[in-house]
Parts: sequence; structure tokens; C-alpha cells
Amino acid sequence: MKTSLSIVYLFLILLFASCEDKESSSKNKSETTSENNVSGTKTSKLDSLKAKYAKKEEIALQNEEEADERFPIPQEQLIPFLTQYGKENPENKVRIITSFGNIEVMLYRDTPLHRANFIMLVKKGYFNSTFFHRVAPGFVIQGGNSDNLATPRKRSEIGDYLIPSEFDAGHKHTYGAFSAAKYSEQNVSKASSPFEFFIVMDENGTPHLNNDHTVFGRVTKGMEVAEKIAQVKTGQSEWPIDNVEIDIEIID
Repeated sequence: MKTSLSIVYLFLILLFASCEDKESSSKNKSETTSENNVSGTKTSKLDSLKAKYAKKEEIALQNEEEADERFPIPQEQLIPFLTQYGKENPENKVRIITSFGNIEVMLYRDTPLHRANFIMLVKKGYFNSTFFHRVAPGFVIQGGNSDNLATPRKRSEIGDYLIPSEFDAGHKHTYGAFSAAKYSEQNVSKASSPFEFFIVMDENGTPHLNNDHTVFGRVTKGMEVAEKIAQVKTGQSEWPIDNVEIDIEIID
């Protein structure tokens, strides 16, 4: 009799245990399904947000491309382009930032093509990470070029053009004058390079450059910084041994 009761008790225990396992398995399955649903909802929302932002970025890129359809600027369109750009962008003060300190420059409004071109280059970030690449003590420091691969790429994107001289404004190459560089092959037309500039460092001025280069601004603050740069050691072609990097920003 005792043996029979023991068998019955054992059977009941096994039966209850089996029911609990099934209930637990069912519960876990339900919880897992619920978690998967939540995870699926989160993934769906994340994908939706990614798609939304991707669309915005695509639109922004399209707008940027549309805004830059005028680039590269063809020579025949340069004057109307810079004239219109100058009307839309009236700023005429810039800050040249270097490791030696800052140099502030006021651009003349009566040299409108040169002013508009320079402001355009600043706003497009052309000058950032270029150098004062030529240093001639007591004469000039020249900037706007570099041996970085980005510089010729930027020039190509902006345009292969020359700026007509603006000598009629009558500005002279006095100490601190801000003038446009040009290359020897351009001497016949005396047109300016759009990408390079120089600051006159001769205290007596450089009158032999008058009516050969267009002066389109002057240093208003930071000539002591320019003097420090004028003293750096140079190698061949008056290129500083240690690059003098520059960034240029608009002054409000």
C-alpha cells in the first residue's frame, strides 16, 4: 500500500513540474515575442529617421550644387559675375589668422572687382590652409598659395581667370598696402592673379610697383605681425623653410 501511494505521489509531482515548464516556456516565448516587437518598432523608427535625414542631406547637396553652377567662372563672365557678387556681398574687412598673430585688412570699395573676388574666395574657404609662401624682408610678404594638393583643386573648381587691373582708383604701394599678385606672363595685360596677394613691407613704399599691380586694400591692424613673418628663414624662391599657414575670415 505504501509503495502504491509513493508511486502516486511521484506521478503527481512529475505532472505538476511538467505543467510549470510549459507555462514558463509559454511566458518566455510571449516575452520574447513582445521584445522583438519593441525592437522591431525601434529599428523601424531609426530607419525612418535615417531616411528622413538622408533626404535632407541630398536636398542640401542639390541646393549647393545649384548655387555653384556659376563655377568655375569663365573669363567672359567674370566682370558681370563679380559686379553682381559685390552688390550681394558688401563686406570689406577681413582678418588673416596666423600662428604669429592676426593681420586685419580693409578692402577698398573703389576697386570693386578685386574686393568682390577676395570676399568670394574668403567665403568659399579658399585661403584656409594656404601659406605666406613668399617672404622678402624689406619688400613684401606674399600669400594665397601652398604645396597642398587641395590648393590647385580649389583653383580649378573656382575658375582659371584673371582680374582686370583697377589702376584708376589711384592707390599706391605704400607701407602696409594690400595688393594683387600677378605672374610675369601676365605683364602685357597687367591683370591680377585672383588667388594671391601681397603686403608691402618697405617703409618707404615700393613706387615701382604702382600701375603694375592693383592695390585694393591696406593693413589696418597687425603690421607688427607682418614684420615677424617677414623675418622667418626662407629657402629657394623665398619660400619659408617652416610654412606660415593662414586662415582668413570676414570681420563683422
